[in-house]
Amino acid sequence: MTLKLGIIGTNWITKMFVEAALATKQYELVAVYSRTEAKGQDFTTNFAGDQAVWTDLNDFLQSGIDVVYIASPNSLHFEQAYAAIEAGVNVIVEKSAFDNPEQYEKIYSLLQKNPTVKLFEAARHIYQDNFKIIEQKVNQMAHISGATFVYEKYSSRFDDYLAGKKPNVLSREFSAGALADLGVYPLYAAIKLFGLPDDQFYFATLLDNGADGRGTVILRYPKFDVTLIFGKSANSYELSEIHGRRDTIVIDNIAELGEVKYDDGQGNVTVISQPAPDNPMVQEAEFFANILQNKLQTPNDYEEATILSQKVNLVLTKLRHSAGIKFPSDQ
Repeated sequence: MTLKLGIIGTNWITKMFVEAALATKQYELVAVYSRTEAKGQDFTTNFAGDQAVWTDLNDFLQSGIDVVYIASPNSLHFEQAYAAIEAGVNVIVEKSAFDNPEQYEKIYSLLQKNPTVKLFEAARHIYQDNFKIIEQKVNQMAHISGATFVYEKYSSRFDDYLAGKKPNVLSREFSAGALADLGVYPLYAAIKLFGLPDDQFYFATLLDNGADGRGTVILRYPKFDVTLIFGKSANSYELSEIHGRRDTIVIDNIAELGEVKYDDGQGNVTVISQPAPDNPMVQEAEFFANILQNKLQTPNDYEEATILSQKVNLVLTKLRHSAGIKFPSDQ
């Protein structure tokens, strides 16, 4: 059986996810929701088959889809996911899934009333084989002294901001900014590897509109700190590292996970990663499909993914508030 997939959002990341989903042979793209018929029709030309285009959300959700992938602006995630769950449709929502724990609690309560529906946050890197290799190596290290994760990439929309425009991805009104976008990757990695921190601090570089263009996060654990450096207003080519005592895991990019090395501190450096997939979303799409089709051998995987997503949401909110960044939904 293939899952009937509908998508909300017609941008490049939606195209990448659909390509990944189709590559698993477990999905069929059947429906596209777009604000305009023209944009929706244009998106369907990327794929074979006959996809219906909808401009009414309720009609789209009632069209017979099994699962919806939501890649709209962050501020719309809650409303659209809530409507999908009420309609009995499984949800895959792009990071960051929801603005704050209050929104997440409402979603969780609705899921409890609709036990056949599942919700996933799309954080692609933690499902990749190379992340699992990092996780295994961390568990083998005798001591952790700390870590630094870097993901700083100049946004194609930053030129628009400099020109006086108001791009959604750099706007508090759309629940966006550096932390809510690129910052989610290193934060997800830190919490997946080390758990919830005892404390967290965000030193944000704010734009004129009050959104964060870049920033540095310090996560405090009982015996070490983890530093996260990320942003959308510059490019960084710094490596990410996890420190033992003498030994170190060296990662070329904490989000892309192209190459991972283990340096034992005694002159021996080993590449421990596998070749990165052409499409980094295939493994997460397969993970979601396996859960929806009851193919997973470990029954707690869905619960663990949900708890991790909630932990990330909690820390994201605390970090934003520590930097004085408020979204409209925080009111």
